[in-house]
Amino acid sequence: MQSYDKSRLGLYLHIPFCRAKCAYCDFYSLPAQSEELMQRYTDALITHMQSYKKGAKDYVADTVFIGGGTPTSLPPQMLYQIIRAVKRNFSLVRDAEFTVEANPATVDHAMLTHLRRLGVNRISMGLQSANNNELMALSRIHRRQDFEASFRAARRARIGNINVDVMFGIPYQTRESLMKTLRWLVKLGPEHISLYDLILEPGTRLYAQRQTLPFPSEDEEADMYFMAVEFLAKHGYAQYEISNFARPGYMCRHNLKYWNCEEYLGLGAAAHSFFRGNRFAFVRDAERYMKGIEAPTSAVRITQQNDAVSPKERLGEYIMLRFRLAAGLDCRDFARRFGTSFENLYGRKMQPYVQHGYATFKDGVYALTPRGMFVSNYILSDLLDFADLGGSGMFDGNR
Repeated sequence: MQSYDKSRLGLYLHIPFCRAKCAYCDFYSLPAQSEELMQRYTDALITHMQSYKKGAKDYVADTVFIGGGTPTSLPPQMLYQIIRAVKRNFSLVRDAEFTVEANPATVDHAMLTHLRRLGVNRISMGLQSANNNELMALSRIHRRQDFEASFRAARRARIGNINVDVMFGIPYQTRESLMKTLRWLVKLGPEHISLYDLILEPGTRLYAQRQTLPFPSEDEEADMYFMAVEFLAKHGYAQYEISNFARPGYMCRHNLKYWNCEEYLGLGAAAHSFFRGNRFAFVRDAERYMKGIEAPTSAVRITQQNDAVSPKERLGEYIMLRFRLAAGLDCRDFARRFGTSFENLYGRKMQPYVQHGYATFKDGVYALTPRGMFVSNYILSDLLDFADLGGSGMFDGNR
């Protein structure tokens, strides 16, 4: 039975397996080849949940997010095991938002129906593009027709909250091809759309091909972003964060926890947490993670970062994350949280951005405009010393 006087918690579970590594991806992932390895990881993750049952007894989880990797690359029974373990080990509020990430090539109607019956009420699907030549350049394992089939299967399974990921700035993409993707997508009618700017990360295949593939110019990318923001607004998708757009009532409650500096617990290899005043992360190494869980008294350490968050770090993180949101930063809330004036600390630096249309200031609230959001890294680096933010690494770039 849920208790409403308990603190609220977001729960994140990382599944590192993928059918294939996308050319742009630098997230921690492994090939989904050995069922024995995947079962071993599933068992370790469930054991890890059990170890936090007592520590989280004063909390109720109001959001759960199973991400990766590709959670739906697991054999279905293993994914179902993980979901059941969430319910056994954590108290969930009745209306908890429960999200599972899915690649369109790894789901079908039967799986989606079973997920919904287990309590999953939100699916996040990676479309990236509705143009097959662009999907091939990204080395996605699905094509547009696969996505449409999976989307319609989710609707038949009565999933009423679907997010779709789209990328811009990708090889072969033009302003018109991005708009073609968005026009096609809004006809399908997802409740939420995430629009990510491709970041070429060192070590990825696309980074190695950056001189040989045709990428849009910086000016073309800016045009894509502003055109997309305007188009989505006209079709009922309000921008509430740099990269996120939703119909009324469908903002991602889990991600809002990050952006509002609320508590979240991340379990699994490479998962990050902010829990009980500490920021910590687990190793980006599934084998080491599993060994540490299987033999907790051994010398194998699974925590690679564990730091108490200083007041200065929390202040900087709050500014950085609030400026990701269209709602912006309320100077009164800032004063309540930190006992000091945002205006006195940063007002003079904000004025040029307000004067030149990169930000607004109204009723005590500073907010970035779409123009400001597109160059938010520059604005925030002008305001803040990123070296003081503790290297959380969660929100690099406009992703």
